[in-house]
Amino acid sequence: MTARTERLNGLAAGIPYLRFLGLRFETAGDRLTAVLPFSPMLIGNPVIPALHGGVTAAFLEATAILGLVWSGLTAEDPLPPLPKTIDLTVDYLRPGLSRDSFAEARVVRQGRRYASVHVEAWQEDRVRLFAQGTGHFLMPEGAR
Repeated sequence: MTARTERLNGLAAGIPYLRFLGLRFETAGDRLTAVLPFSPMLIGNPVIPALHGGVTAAFLEATAILGLVWSGLTAEDPLPPLPKTIDLTVDYLRPGLSRDSFAEARVVRQGRRYASVHVEAWQEDRVRLFAQGTGHFLMPEGAR
């Protein structure tokens, strides 16, 4: 794990809800992947059982925000203030089942004041998404 990834995981662990979810980040080359480990407390529909929609949305939003931070973070930089969510649109494509989930964010546009990010979430098969989203974020002053 790189120093940059360790710092991002430390940032995620410092956010109470993300710590509650157990969200962590892994890297492979220049790809950042968010990991949401399965826990029975994340189930919203016990009949299927399926992840709660709010957990799915929070997973996508956190991946988008921390993906933005990671894209501009070097090992030496102090951790910047987090971007603020303007809006987030979530497409629930199929139920998130009782297993680990993964997500990746792709920064579509990032300027000094505004950023647009697309994020995709899957479980066992990267091609078979269970949710995707697009978020728009207000960048903190002094960002890039």
